[in-house]
Amino acid sequence: MKRLYEWRGEGLSIRAIARHLGIARNTVRKYLRAPGVPQPAPRPRRPSKLDPYKEYILQRLEEGVDNCAVLVREIRAQGYTGSATLVRAFVQPRRRRRVPSATRRFETAPGEQAQVDWGQVTYTTPTGQVAHLWVFVMVLSWSRALYVEFTPRADVATFIRCHLHAFEAFGGVPQRCLYDNAKVVVLERPAAGEPVWNPRFLDFALRVGFDIRLCHPYRPQTKGRVESGVKYVKQNFWPSARFTDLADLNRQAQTWVATVAQVRVHGTTHERPVDRLAQERPVLHALPPAERLAVFLREPRRVGRDGYVQWEHAWYGVPWPWRPGQEVQVHPQDDRVEIWAGDQRLAIHPRALRRGQRFPHPRQWAGLPSGDNRPTPRAQGVQVPTVEVAQRSLAAYEALVGAVSGT
Repeated sequence: MKRLYEWRGEGLSIRAIARHLGIARNTVRKYLRAPGVPQPAPRPRRPSKLDPYKEYILQRLEEGVDNCAVLVREIRAQGYTGSATLVRAFVQPRRRRRVPSATRRFETAPGEQAQVDWGQVTYTTPTGQVAHLWVFVMVLSWSRALYVEFTPRADVATFIRCHLHAFEAFGGVPQRCLYDNAKVVVLERPAAGEPVWNPRFLDFALRVGFDIRLCHPYRPQTKGRVESGVKYVKQNFWPSARFTDLADLNRQAQTWVATVAQVRVHGTTHERPVDRLAQERPVLHALPPAERLAVFLREPRRVGRDGYVQWEHAWYGVPWPWRPGQEVQVHPQDDRVEIWAGDQRLAIHPRALRRGQRFPHPRQWAGLPSGDNRPTPRAQGVQVPTVEVAQRSLAAYEALVGAVSGT
């Protein structure tokens, strides 16, 4: 456009300028008569495939969900057919800025280390109450293979059971596992001297065959792989979780691990964890036989006065004569609960789906004595009536004595 005015200033005719530019003479006249550089008329905005879902995305951003992978998955379930790039471009300027932190990275060999940690998540119950669950996460440090399990408690028995499930999922046991200073692992860690290990967990580690390692106090980044794993579960899986019970939730979590977490290209290794796990699995050592591990899958409980054993807000009956106060072991599984006494299985019940359920045993009261069960009365003292004794004078007794003696 600048050249057009220069040519006109040099005396070129409109015809000559039109010939040089290859445009019509009337177009040249229009630009020369215009007070300024003509601007193109604004074009109508083309609709985007993302438009119907922007309000939903803004709502999720307000709720703290700014992970684009999660948002893409959720709106595709609602019918979105566009690209993830559109979602990222829309979310990026609206995402809360995070301050990056630096840390030193340590690499491990295949089969050398796993990192373990708990996380906690909250959810809304059907009645509108806010409740929480624990999420157990184990990451194999070399392959970045992930195991996830949600639990209602974070005690030692649950911690051990989750370890066994993780080792089974990975296909073996690493040389060592790295933890923070949780009580389920270490009871006390003095500044000088050896840690005081949780005896039940130490027994488990020795029997399964892995070493316990602790990260430096107040430095959770020492186990940064599992810290990232917990964050990944919370940001990628949990925002979309919709479940009916704990078993349903863990089935969804296992599906997510298999179809999302294990098959994504990892940002550090630039490989899929599922492919690296195939290389790492041969150097993991095998779990001991199941009979050696059964004791760690059971939780001790005592039989109540009514013949029930309480476990996780439900009651499970045992047969007579397992009397009140006797100790038994509860072996929970996905769909059932078994009650054991040593090597004897006493009962199998379906696992409770809600709080307060009771599952009686067919022989729970079979040997209970009949009757009203009133205690046998004890022997008691008896009060006898007062005996009336006639009173006489001493002269009467003296006369009686004289008559008897003949004096």
